[in-house]
Order: sequence, then C-alpha cells, then structure tokens
Amino acid sequence: MRTLIVIGFGIMAGALVGVVPTAIAAEEYLVPAISLKIARPTAEVPARCQRIRLNYVRNVQHGYGPNAPVAALASQMFQESGCDPSAKSAFADGLTQFTPATASWIGSRYPDLALSDAKNPTWAARAQGRYMRFLVDRSTGETECDRWWMGKWGYNGGEGWVIRDQKLALAKGANPRRHVEVEPFNAGRHAAAFRENRDYPHKIIERWQPMFIAAGWGSGVCL
Repeated sequence: MRTLIVIGFGIMAGALVGVVPTAIAAEEYLVPAISLKIARPTAEVPARCQRIRLNYVRNVQHGYGPNAPVAALASQMFQESGCDPSAKSAFADGLTQFTPATASWIGSRYPDLALSDAKNPTWAARAQGRYMRFLVDRSTGETECDRWWMGKWGYNGGEGWVIRDQKLALAKGANPRRHVEVEPFNAGRHAAAFRENRDYPHKIIERWQPMFIAAGWGSGVCL
C-alpha cells in the first residue's frame, strides 16, 4: 500500500458533494463492460500462511468485527506481504504493509491501536481489519462489492485518489458509485502507480480469495 489521504465526501442526486477541488488533466475514456472473473483455486495456501493463521484470523476479526470476511482480508494480506511479518518494501513494513504515516494515523484514531507498530503481526492484523472497515464504511459504492473494491483502491493508493477518480468519472458521464465505471479513470497518477492500483483488487478478489475460501479461512466479498 502507499499512504493515507482522507477527504470526506458524499454522493447525492447523482453528484459528488463536499469534494476538495483538484486540477485534473485527463483524456476522454470509454467505459468498458467489465465482469468479475473469479477463478477456481489452482494453488493451496502456502504453509507460511497456515503457520500464522490462528493469530491472524483472531486479530483481523478483533479489528474488523466478528462478521469480518476473513478470506477477503487474508487474500489482501497475502498480496501485501506473502504472509511474511518481516516483509519490507520501499515505503511500508510488516504483514499488512502500512506506511509510517498511515500507521501513525490509525494509532491516533483508535486508542486500542495507539501503540502503532506495523512490524508487529498482531497490531498489523488488527489495524488492517480496522482500516478496511473504515474505508468500506466510508465508501459511496452502489453495492457491497463496489464498496469493497473502492476500499481496496483506497488501501493501496489513498482514499483521496479514489475520490478524485470518482469525480472525474462523474464529469465524463460515468456512474461514480460503480467500480466498473470508475475503473478506467485516472485523475492524475503516474501510469505505473495507476496500473498497480487498478490491478490490486483484481489480484486479491479474483486470484487469491478463491484459494483462501477453499482452504476454509472464512467468507469473501464480491461472490
């Protein structure tokens, strides 16, 4: 994931309201017909994931709530770190790859997560659950699947970019509440960052989630 940008907004009567204005330069886009391609699991959950399963499931449920779609969250964790609590990237650390800025924000918002430590797998799992619940609850997606899809965009690239992309989609005549219609619109990111962001939920939901569901890790999303 990258960093946190929080901008409050809503969608009323088909228009975005409360969005911080931003200068947007973009080409005209055609909205393609997009359908989810949920694959049958072709691989087993790696042993390293099974070793952390009990601790991860308990703590991601603690963060999200007892109704957590654990397979969906575990698939995201696998995409972020490959189930490696010591994983490190250029900007983020740990099992769920929080940047220092986002980890600090989570710690300041939630007292039970105040001792923010992205390298601690217990904290990382709880923070992932809590942050995804935050992003999904704030999303204005039309369906639960839309809200999860946009929430994953926000986890990976920042909620502010999701909002800007929705605003651009609306300006171009697309429905900003449907992820399939927002997906082609880039409000200004570098092409590589945009491509990574758009691939992110596809990999999690369509590729990894069936594997974790088949292994009995719990429920998923967009089924």
